Amino acid sequence: MNILILGSGGREHTLAWKLSQSKALTSLFVAPGNAGTAKIAKNRPIGVNDFDNIKKLVFAESIDMVVVGPEDPLVNGVHDFFLNDAQLQHVAVIGPQKAAATLEGSKEFAKEFMMRHGIPTAAYQSFTSNNLGEGYAFLESLQPPYVLKADGLAAGKGVLILNDIEEAKAELKKMLVDGKFGSASATVVIEEFLSGIELSVFVLTDGTGYKVLPTAKDYKRIGEGDTGLNTGGMGAISPVPFADTGFMNKVHERIVKPTVEGLKKDNLPYKGFIFIGLIKVGDDPKVIEYNVRMGDPETEVVIPRIKNDLVTLLKATADGTLDETELKVDNRTAATVMLVSGGYPGSYEKGKQLTGSESITDSLVFHAGTILKDNQVVTNGGRVMAITSFGDNFKEALEISYANAEKVHFDRMNYRKDIGFDL
Repeated sequence: MNILILGSGGREHTLAWKLSQSKALTSLFVAPGNAGTAKIAKNRPIGVNDFDNIKKLVFAESIDMVVVGPEDPLVNGVHDFFLNDAQLQHVAVIGPQKAAATLEGSKEFAKEFMMRHGIPTAAYQSFTSNNLGEGYAFLESLQPPYVLKADGLAAGKGVLILNDIEEAKAELKKMLVDGKFGSASATVVIEEFLSGIELSVFVLTDGTGYKVLPTAKDYKRIGEGDTGLNTGGMGAISPVPFADTGFMNKVHERIVKPTVEGLKKDNLPYKGFIFIGLIKVGDDPKVIEYNVRMGDPETEVVIPRIKNDLVTLLKATADGTLDETELKVDNRTAATVMLVSGGYPGSYEKGKQLTGSESITDSLVFHAGTILKDNQVVTNGGRVMAITSFGDNFKEALEISYANAEKVHFDRMNYRKDIGFDL
């Protein structure tokens, strides 16, 4: 098969690494890709939302399957673009159609879906600039901290958790009236704060059958001890030690099963990954959010633990035969540490020369924000590189990742040294 991956991050490099191991693969392309994917696939300088040029590439290279990495093209209807074009209908697309992708594209839509199908989540209400006063009143009815979520896609930055009621009201006004997150915050979901420990559950579904992939826990904040600003993710661990059989049975029965069945009942065709962001409150799981693709950096620990041929697994997803496949998982723990640019998630400089990654042993190296310039790897994003290692437990795996992180150098490189601190 000839396969095209859309995206340029650590998630896409990990998927490319795994797909490239398959005997069923003929050629692998990544658009636009990064310096890591360039070593194992053919990068093409095409944006993930440039559907017309994606179509040209699909024709030129006789692509059989497109694996969509990020959420943007899914929410913008890339799957529908293929289905609605007679010349492209034969190409398998891994990722939901536009209507189902609204699970990530709109927080309000996701909340209504959960309520409709009895999926446990935090109590909430939605507001626009037209009923700002009601939003203030709803905030006053809640106990702090206050959770404000921009309804639309805000590149992972649209969620605020605030302890002060006046600050919460001021931020609500900034989001709804002043357009703090642009059109993404034209509607804001305010919900009750859930106290517990978070984890991510990943599901691969063909719309009927599904496989629950390994669990993971990522670390979003920039600072040690989960302090400072939110990022796209500073590291991750899989499996999650506290997600034991009893807890996962609850996740399956109360959340995974009703989610897949709910998609079917609501006539939302879905072939691809569902990322379920959960929180364990006491002994019970509740859904924080849905994403309609794999997470990053969770992909860097989940995909390496899957023993199956990924091409075969994704082909079964496209063909609707996932139930006939047995998922095989490595029992070891995987841990990844993300190396980031100085200043991230605020302003940072790109174009810093990166050295030392070629001397890493005993770990997997996944490029995120890198490009090749004059045959040199240079930084091209906030999150630059993920280093993933295996161990008998997360501490052992992290020890290897941290030892290898020391071998990588670029100006103002930063990483968290306490991944897994709360386990």
